[in-house]
Amino acid sequence: MSCLGLLSAGRLAGLGMSRRQFLLVFTLLFNSFTWYYMILFILDGIPYHLDALRAVFYIATIGASLAGAVLSERVQQTKLLYLWMIMGIVASLQWTLAGIVTNAHLSMMFILAGISFGIGMPSCLAYLANNTLAENRGKTSALIFAFVNLSAFPLAIILSTLSLMASSLVLASWRTAGLVIFAFSNSSNQQSVPPLKSFQIAKVFQDRPFVLYLIPWLMFSVIDTLEKALFKDFIGSEYNVLASTIQPIIASFSMLIGGLLSDRIGRKRVVMYGFISLGIAYAIIGTAPMLPLAWNIYLVVDAIAAGILWIVFIMILWGDLSTQHSREKYYVIGSIPFLATAAIPLSMMPLSSFLPANTAFSLASFFLFLAVLPLMYAPETLPQKKIELRRLRGYVDQAKKLAGKHVEKN
Repeated sequence: MSCLGLLSAGRLAGLGMSRRQFLLVFTLLFNSFTWYYMILFILDGIPYHLDALRAVFYIATIGASLAGAVLSERVQQTKLLYLWMIMGIVASLQWTLAGIVTNAHLSMMFILAGISFGIGMPSCLAYLANNTLAENRGKTSALIFAFVNLSAFPLAIILSTLSLMASSLVLASWRTAGLVIFAFSNSSNQQSVPPLKSFQIAKVFQDRPFVLYLIPWLMFSVIDTLEKALFKDFIGSEYNVLASTIQPIIASFSMLIGGLLSDRIGRKRVVMYGFISLGIAYAIIGTAPMLPLAWNIYLVVDAIAAGILWIVFIMILWGDLSTQHSREKYYVIGSIPFLATAAIPLSMMPLSSFLPANTAFSLASFFLFLAVLPLMYAPETLPQKKIELRRLRGYVDQAKKLAGKHVEKN
């Protein structure tokens, strides 16, 4: 977490939050999501029943997230976050018992891991929204998750050299470090957020703007998951390894760009650009599936669009559309498309055996362009005054530069 030292006081002022606030938000999200990535690395290292265990993990995560959103009405937010991190430590230590390898034991381990990740995730994301201003939420989210994404590769290398028992100790130590830093930084917090007022999850679906954004997000999640399975079957294992190495790096930088742009020109335009660019990439593949250049273009554009859409849909939009007493519910429903499609057992769906690549990618392109239609009726969630103010500041800055150049010439 030494990367925090790279941020000057001015940069923090630009985020609209104090150093302590940023440290709390950064610690909470960075620690929890890197821990989540490490769980996935352990899962990928298990040579058998991979799809079944992945499904078990994500189903447990969804169930626990829904329970956590309901629990937030009864437990004060900070206490729930402390409980969540402690559960993560306990769940991490269970891997030390992995000497007994049975299907039931492995399933129980990943169920507990899913519960310990999901139970506090709605409150974690709501904590981000509660401590950021709408006009700086994209910038803050993108900065944090760029670090999370860039940390994935070195963490994978470290865990690949360790035994399962050693990995368990690393996971527990990592979660403990996050708990200690969060507790120490939060000790001077002026006031804690009380338990939320009752807000039924069903009311989230009565919010028209939420539904208009949720539909394209669901369509993207399903299409992206299915097309990646086809992509893996079609290009072969070597190119797939290359793609899985390069794409997270590209996505990290696209998250930064997407977050900055969403605070400057609005969330809606950024999301539409992401869908349109990805639809064009799929159309190129559908037209020339045997051309290596087409696959390279797809690889880059897919990583860019996925990074942008992920940061906007998972981190930013639901915080914009919700209020403080409803944020946990919005975030948990908004996360379900991603979690549910991640649970799909792709090996049980050999798409390449009954659907040609050009047809599959052409269909994907069509449905992605179709997904843009609800966005046309969705409102912009960033206040229009903020967009106009930043545009005006840009004009002023350009005028100052032109005036400075004119003075220098004279």
